[in-house]
Amino acid sequence: MILTVTANPALDVSYRVDRLRPGHTHRIGAVFERAGGKGFNVSRVLHDQGIPTRALGPVGGILGDSLRADLLDAGLPHDLLPVAAATRMTIAVVADEATMFNEPGGPLSALDWSRLQDLVGSYLPRTEVLVCSGSLPLDAPDSSYADFVSLAAAHGVPTVVDVGGAPLRAAAEAGVAIVKPNAEELAAAVGEGDPLTGARQLHSLGAGAVVVSLGPDGLLAVTADGEWRATLPQPVVGNPTGAGDAAVAALADGLRRDLPWPDRLRLAVTWAGAAVAAPVAGSVDPDVLTELHDQVTITAL
Repeated sequence: MILTVTANPALDVSYRVDRLRPGHTHRIGAVFERAGGKGFNVSRVLHDQGIPTRALGPVGGILGDSLRADLLDAGLPHDLLPVAAATRMTIAVVADEATMFNEPGGPLSALDWSRLQDLVGSYLPRTEVLVCSGSLPLDAPDSSYADFVSLAAAHGVPTVVDVGGAPLRAAAEAGVAIVKPNAEELAAAVGEGDPLTGARQLHSLGAGAVVVSLGPDGLLAVTADGEWRATLPQPVVGNPTGAGDAAVAALADGLRRDLPWPDRLRLAVTWAGAAVAAPVAGSVDPDVLTELHDQVTITAL
């Protein structure tokens, strides 16, 4: 299976409005609530595609109970670690584009970090790929995901990491198989504004492959096998909140199946585009999924 770790879960709330007007009262057309955090979104996409997965993460407080209930209702295999820190909330206000409001996560104690590592370790003998995805809680060490990379490597399990800044750099130095930052996260890790140059720098630090999300401009990949750009002829209109998570799910599945890199990137762009067309993060639109696959252009750099 593909095991996902969400170190900083959230209850995701999405509001749909006709348009966003700061300083005005808004009537909300639709409300969606679900267990969120990038790793949970990755597992949801995998589960919907029939790929075995299990989602792990620490939860606490009233929102933690809501998150647990949603995962049970969705039938998503999971194992949640009860902790003292309260689970946070994220709010997306979706009009022509999504405006995000993300609460910080409460700090985890050293004991709870150790318990989370033990929980992950207990599943690694049954795991093909480990995914560590999303922000870290307050006061978490930069090496948090790098430690999971090393733990998984000891079991012969490759890891995909989606995070930014210093934790991204630490994961690369730990020899992670794939990192999937966006352009801002990459720049924060290496201090380089050009995505291709930054990806090459991160790759040279020890990451097996660096795949950079460029929003509507697709993906850029620097790997040991070559460098590519993957794009759609035109952007998909919708909610881009979970597009990166769908791309991570595709990359993890491609790694699990040892697909050639162009095929992995085609899959990642297709799933990301289908996620934009879906109403909430962690879902892909099945009709768009079929429509987009043959529209992806892969260009060698």
